[in-house]
Amino acid sequence: MKATLMYGAGDVRVENVADPVIQEPTDAILRVVRTCICGSDLHPFHGLPEMEHGVHTGHEAIGVVEEVGSAVKDIKVGDFVVAPFAFSDNTCEICQAGFQTACPHGGFYGNPGDRGAFQAELSVVPQADGSLVKVPGVDPETASEELLASLLTLSDVYLTGYHAAYMAEIKPGQSVTVVGDGAVGLSAVLAAKQMGAEQIILMGRHQARTDLGREFGATHVVSERGEEGIAKVLELTGGFGSHAVLEAVGHMPAYTQSVGVVRPGGIISRVGVPQYEEAPVGFMSLFGKNARLAGGPAPVRQYLEQAIQDVLDRKINPGKVFDRTIALDDVPAGYKAMDDREALKVMVNPAL
Repeated sequence: MKATLMYGAGDVRVENVADPVIQEPTDAILRVVRTCICGSDLHPFHGLPEMEHGVHTGHEAIGVVEEVGSAVKDIKVGDFVVAPFAFSDNTCEICQAGFQTACPHGGFYGNPGDRGAFQAELSVVPQADGSLVKVPGVDPETASEELLASLLTLSDVYLTGYHAAYMAEIKPGQSVTVVGDGAVGLSAVLAAKQMGAEQIILMGRHQARTDLGREFGATHVVSERGEEGIAKVLELTGGFGSHAVLEAVGHMPAYTQSVGVVRPGGIISRVGVPQYEEAPVGFMSLFGKNARLAGGPAPVRQYLEQAIQDVLDRKINPGKVFDRTIALDDVPAGYKAMDDREALKVMVNPAL
């Protein structure tokens, strides 16, 4: 089969590799119908050390189950499913508490030593019964591209934005600031709108993206950064700041900006993968404001059933974050397009 491997920073290749096989009785083999490139894939694209054998890439997918292990009882061959970006048993105490990304029997895709990755024609899914969720009544061979795109966002990007809003405990009528106009930030805008936020301030400076943010529900766009951007948000919020700040970037300037625009008693919810190890939490940042820090890797599995139904009922159409579709052979070019900000989010159709 064809699969994408990364051999170092900027070195992405599509190669022919052996088909995946069932190794554990809880495994399933997935034929990938659609996958995509994530903003977080750009972190190793910038900094992965040179590797002799390369690492498989991709952690978002929808697909059809081709084979299941002997212990897989709920997922069947032929099921059309959403595959979350982390696998989990969905039965342990941690999963039942709603934090499947910390499952002691779970894990992730696309890192050195991981067993599966989705920028490929086929992939292995560990803990298949706990991880995969069937999409009822949809044939991927006849479904519209719009529907497939929205379902694909549920494997990560939309539900990561939703998780930011959920952990921020957004209530109807509140002010929300979203830091970052990437696909996750735009998804956070859509989620905040769904939760009833009255004022949604999107901090971003790329008009094609902020225009989609307005379509998703942003009431204001602030293009300024740093102290100038903070001052603008404070002006828009009567000097108080926002009740909730959704940080979807992961770099220190975004965190600093978030601290500056959260109001006393508010919540900063981070879902941008932090590219730093330390962040200010003292008197002049969070402590003095009685502000709280929340967020983390989104437990997509916790939200999937309801989100799938919302997409099928057309309550949300998060697939609009995809602005380019490519073949598997073109994945290296897709990484470059996203890195160069020529594309917001790239979808991959392995059948092309």
